[in-house]
Amino acid sequence: MKLLFSAVMISLSAAVFAAPLEGGFAMAPRNSAGQEERAQAYLEARGKVIAAAKKYENAPYLYGGMTVNGIDCSGFICLSFKDALGVTLPRSSSGLYSWVEKTSIDKAQPGDLLFFKTDNTGNITHVALYLGERRFIHSTSAGTKTGVIYSTLDESYWSRTFVGAGRAFPEAAPGVYFGNNFSTAGTGGAGGQIRSDFPTAADASSNSGRLLLGAAFAPTWNGFLKNGDLFRGFSAQIRLVADTYSFGPRMLFGLEVRPEYDGALGVFRLPITLSWGPNDQIRIFAGPVLSFGDASLSTDEGERSYSGGTSWLGTAGITAAPFIYKTSSGEFAPYLEIAWQSYFSDNQAFDLNADFSAGFRFSTGVRWTIQVR
Repeated sequence: MKLLFSAVMISLSAAVFAAPLEGGFAMAPRNSAGQEERAQAYLEARGKVIAAAKKYENAPYLYGGMTVNGIDCSGFICLSFKDALGVTLPRSSSGLYSWVEKTSIDKAQPGDLLFFKTDNTGNITHVALYLGERRFIHSTSAGTKTGVIYSTLDESYWSRTFVGAGRAFPEAAPGVYFGNNFSTAGTGGAGGQIRSDFPTAADASSNSGRLLLGAAFAPTWNGFLKNGDLFRGFSAQIRLVADTYSFGPRMLFGLEVRPEYDGALGVFRLPITLSWGPNDQIRIFAGPVLSFGDASLSTDEGERSYSGGTSWLGTAGITAAPFIYKTSSGEFAPYLEIAWQSYFSDNQAFDLNADFSAGFRFSTGVRWTIQVR
């Protein structure tokens, strides 16, 4: 009984800690295969997965996407394995992390998976396909370039957020992999020595930051003035934004020129603002303003005049984009803005609606952004 119990426990342990794709797919080696045949079979399987992954290079990132027109990180891994081997993998990064056989980065081999925690939830939020030499290919939503790109663990952001590696295939015997010589099965070479055409670590794309250029246009709404038109005017902007990890977490710093026309006040404004945000969906801004024209509002009591439009702190506000649609040529986003503007009443009589309308701007519009570096 003791021997039987020991045998059962050993079998269970082997099943628990075995790589999930030790068998069960078309390219898996025969049960009776020798060590060399098994090693070559897994080498070819890993190579086919990497070759399939390379076909998605430069595909844009799209959360929940699983096509060449848009793909997220776990979808990229699932499609690569599905295209190469016809196997179905867990769909989420955390699911893949639970599925793989855990290993250390110094023992990771091409075709293994790398996992990252990129936010404050404590959960696995990103997965990549390892290529060897600390390089990997993945679909990323942030960094110098987005979508399916090559990166390296020598980059500060990926090094800081890296959690660990995991195997889908059994560990290869020593000497099977050849560092920079590993590439895709079937493209040349013999005995597993297959030449590489992947970028070197120096060539891998950097996620330390990117430079964005954008333009936006938004109608301004008239929500508080009585008997006023629905549209009050317009607010536009030309913006230059640095998306960077230089200070640790991701930050966006922007400079915007914002020509505005306020039909209710009868003025043209030219704010020049600085902005900051943790991402391009939510940012705050403030800056000086030049105001042209005599500001006044028509009320039931007559014309109500305002001063102070030209100021070193002439505006401050918040921009929010509910979602960003990314394409291969740029990023499109609807957005809304609430901004304070420095107009102060020259009248002794109190008029809450008029003074609030003079002091605040509400607008909704669209913006287009491209990456210039």
